[in-house]
Amino acid sequence: MNNKVSILVPVYNSAAFVDKLLLAIDTQCKISKWNLELILVDDGSRDNSFGKIEELALRYPYIKGLKLSKNFGHQIAVKTALTHCTGDYVAIIDDDLQDPPSLLPSFFEYLDKGYDVAYGVRKKRKESLIKRISYSAFYRILKGMSDIHIPIDSGDFCVMKKHVVENMLKLQEQNPFLRGIRAWVGFKQIGVEYERSARLQGESGYTLKKLLKIALDGIFSFSSAPIRLITILGVVGFAFATIYSIATIYGYFFYGIETKGFATLAILISFFSSLILICLGLIGEYIVRIYDEVRNRPYVVIEKTINV
Repeated sequence: MNNKVSILVPVYNSAAFVDKLLLAIDTQCKISKWNLELILVDDGSRDNSFGKIEELALRYPYIKGLKLSKNFGHQIAVKTALTHCTGDYVAIIDDDLQDPPSLLPSFFEYLDKGYDVAYGVRKKRKESLIKRISYSAFYRILKGMSDIHIPIDSGDFCVMKKHVVENMLKLQEQNPFLRGIRAWVGFKQIGVEYERSARLQGESGYTLKKLLKIALDGIFSFSSAPIRLITILGVVGFAFATIYSIATIYGYFFYGIETKGFATLAILISFFSSLILICLGLIGEYIVRIYDEVRNRPYVVIEKTINV
C-alpha cells in the first residue's frame, strides 16, 4: 500500500496486554506492508500503561505516544489522536483487540474503491445480556431522535480518508460524540458488518457513568427532540387541565357533584411538579453544554509525548 496508514488507539489501564496489541498490529503491518504511524493515547491510566508504551516505542519506531494529564474520557482521547495523525488512511481501534487489526485490510479496500469512510457495524456482541439490550436500545433511541442519520450498531471502529478527519476536526466541541460527528460531515460512507471479538482480558474502562455520558452527549449534541418533548408535554398537560376543569365545573352546576378531591389535588400537584423538574433538567443539559462551549477551555491537557 502506497498510502500512509495511521492507526489510533486510546489506551486505558492496558499495561497487562498492550504488548499483545502491538504484536497483532506489527504482524498485520508486515503482512500488508503498511507505511505505518501508530498513535497510542494514554487516557490517564492508573497502571503503568504509558511506561509500557515508552518501552514499546524503543522496539517499534512507528509509535507515537501521548499521555493525558488525567482521564478525559474515550472520546477526547480519540479526538486527541485525530489531531496528531498524518496518515492518508486513518483507522480507529480499541486497545482490547475486540476490533482486531487483521480486519483493517478488508476495510481499507473500501477506501481504495472510492469510499471515504468504512465503519464497523457490530453483528454480534460478546457482552452480557443487559449490556447488549442497553446498547441496542440506545442506538435505536438515538436514531429516532437524531436530526441526522447515525447508523445503528456502529461504534468508533472505522477507517477514514485524511480529508474526512480534517473536516471532523473543524467541529471544536467540548463534549464530542465522534460517531455522530463522522456521520454529520457526510462524504461517501459504507457500513461493514463484522463480529466483534470478546475482550482480550481485564474489565472494560466503560463504567455505567461513562456509558451514560456518551449516550447523553450523542442525544443532546445531535437532537433537539428533548426540547420539543417539553413543548409537547406542556400542550398535553394544558389540554388535560382544561378538560378536567371544564368537566369539574360542568358536573358541579348541572349534576350537583361536589368537588372534594384532596387526593386528586395532591396527585396532580405531585405529577406536574415532577414534570416541571424533568423539563428544567432537560433545558439545563443544553445550558450546561452551551456553558462548556463558551468558556473555551482546552478540551485536553497533554502531560507527555513520545516521538511527537
